[in-house]
Amino acid sequence: MAARPDYSAHAEYARTVLPNGIRIVTERIPSMRSVSVGVWIATGSRDEERSKSGISHFIEHMVFKGTHTRRMHHIAQRMESVGGYLNAFTSKEHTCFFARALDEHLVRTLDVTCDIILNPTFPAKELEKEKDVVIEEIKMYEDVPEDHVFDRFEQILYGDHPLGRPIVGFPATVQSLTQDDLFNHLKSGYTPDRIVIAVAGNASHDRVVDLVGRYAADFDRPKSSGTTIRAPAPVLGVTHTTEYRAGQQAHIVLGRRAYPILDPRRSALYLLNNVLGGGMSSRLNQNIREKYGYCYSIYSFANMLSDAGEFGVYMATDPSKVAQAQRLIFRELKKLATREISARQINQAKSQLKGAMMLGLESLSNRMTRLGRLEMHDQEFVSLDEVICEVDRITTKEVQEVAEDLFDQDSFSSVVFLPTGNTPNQHS
Repeated sequence: MAARPDYSAHAEYARTVLPNGIRIVTERIPSMRSVSVGVWIATGSRDEERSKSGISHFIEHMVFKGTHTRRMHHIAQRMESVGGYLNAFTSKEHTCFFARALDEHLVRTLDVTCDIILNPTFPAKELEKEKDVVIEEIKMYEDVPEDHVFDRFEQILYGDHPLGRPIVGFPATVQSLTQDDLFNHLKSGYTPDRIVIAVAGNASHDRVVDLVGRYAADFDRPKSSGTTIRAPAPVLGVTHTTEYRAGQQAHIVLGRRAYPILDPRRSALYLLNNVLGGGMSSRLNQNIREKYGYCYSIYSFANMLSDAGEFGVYMATDPSKVAQAQRLIFRELKKLATREISARQINQAKSQLKGAMMLGLESLSNRMTRLGRLEMHDQEFVSLDEVICEVDRITTKEVQEVAEDLFDQDSFSSVVFLPTGNTPNQHS
């Protein structure tokens, strides 16, 4: 029997905390000729007052508009001129600025990414223009029902808690933001203790620490104030809502609260999610798309946050099939909760999950993202071999217990978008 390959060969992990509190994590892979750099800040949309909803995402846009040493076009040109790229995203709990370039441009890459978060100027003229850009972005999401239905789902799960609000905010809150608002949010949220710099690729840890230490030498902003302490996610009752929108398809999300990121059941939930709706061979796809032809798109999802999580199913179908589609989905959930999954299907799901993980981590950007997320959630770094072993250790009993715990139809909320003109009695 062939020996298991060492997935972690030639990769070196290291971690350093600078005197000011910035954490640096690296995974050196000498066989690569590039580096992926991410600057992670533990500030996201859940850290906002309602009147400032969307400010984290708006700052993500505005840091690219200029720093004390660079104008807007110089920031983009600095990376693109050497074939690299620079971008960012905002989530419920984090903001990340990331860049990719050849290893010979490590200095340039770290310089630019550190500069935009440590020295932004938020020019007033650009601020007003960018408000229009972000408001158009909000409209874009609202025009895409398969995106907007998830915003509505989170709203019914979390209510007026920040987790229930869209990351991009609302047109009125974005329009009201001022330059002072941005600087105040930066001062309270972008503090050294909330910053992680993750680097994956052909870069030595000592070199990264030396460079970041120089760029952030004078960055000694006080630790996060009490105003940035996150309010616990509320537990609300089950809600069912139907909305009418222009379009031809119905869009459905059925879901409920699940587990936070550090819950010991998370691995079993990931595996269960794979069995239920994780690919073309999943139960949902085989039984609802292939057997009945009810949809083109159906899948299940498991999202995990620091103190909360969601599990659910998304489907798009013809309006006339909504009620029957929901019955079929809950039938599959009930089967998983009441009938033991066969060893063959568990092993197949494990192989599929391991394959997806390993193939994904062949991307340096994904390796950097993994580094950053682990550190953001105070999780220990584990090698890829350990990840494989963790999946292998999941038992059928553990998966079954998660299904029994979560798959109670009466605990599921729902959001249904129906095309305008379809009356409720068509779907009873």
